[in-house]
Amino acid sequence: MDHKRLFENTVKKRSFLCVGLDSEIEKIPSFLLKGKDPIFEFNKRIIDATQEYAVAYKPNVAFYECHGAKGWTSLELTVRYIKDNYPDIFVIADAKRGDIGNTSKMYAKAFLENMPFDAITVAPYMGEDSVTPFLSYNEKWVVLLALTSNQGADNFQYHNEDGIKLFERVLSVSQKWGTINNLMYVVGATRAEMLKGIRKLVPDHFLLIPGVGAQGGSLAEVAKYGLNSKCGLLVNSSRGIIFADNSENFDKVAGEKAKEIQVEMEKYLSQHNLI
Repeated sequence: MDHKRLFENTVKKRSFLCVGLDSEIEKIPSFLLKGKDPIFEFNKRIIDATQEYAVAYKPNVAFYECHGAKGWTSLELTVRYIKDNYPDIFVIADAKRGDIGNTSKMYAKAFLENMPFDAITVAPYMGEDSVTPFLSYNEKWVVLLALTSNQGADNFQYHNEDGIKLFERVLSVSQKWGTINNLMYVVGATRAEMLKGIRKLVPDHFLLIPGVGAQGGSLAEVAKYGLNSKCGLLVNSSRGIIFADNSENFDKVAGEKAKEIQVEMEKYLSQHNLI
């Protein structure tokens, strides 16, 4: 899936919503725990209820690998279910990998070859040779961590040397490694005021924006500063959608929450003459 097709899907659904599948077993409805694979069943129902409004899904790998082999099975079943039933939806492995070249090759093979993910989140701080193995796959994406929304981001990402912050250097240098068709960036919604400057550095790349909803990020602010001429945004919401209800109707409620966000997104897309 390239930049053009991702934008076409945004226009078709009038949405730039990414649903985060941070499927924590302690939070899923208790009646599902009786089944063979509660996490996959939970995900399946969430996906079916929200796919009309979502252009992307983002399973956070940590919530699966913590369960060992069973968790990996749930993850693989989830990704293949999306691709078999909703092939136009973009699927991101939120794995935050980042290691030396040979190890990165194996991580890339795991997520982009052996599982049908479209993209994987990658930490940039070991440099170019740790990132480029992920970029060697045709029509697959790297989602590079640029400016995160956690409190600890202040420890390093804002480090200023010669008037250039570290996250700004990441944005500038990494553009030489990929293109707008295989490289996007993570920018936290709780740092929405930074998007104006970030857009000057990466005007055409897609940005993955976590932190809207439960983490307090403003969708209005993200749209104001982050939208470009091809939308250029995937805004993630996890807990505010998938854990909005824990009754037997949890999936219906999740669909309603996703629709609420999609309706707001449609308004911003219209205001920017993108639909």
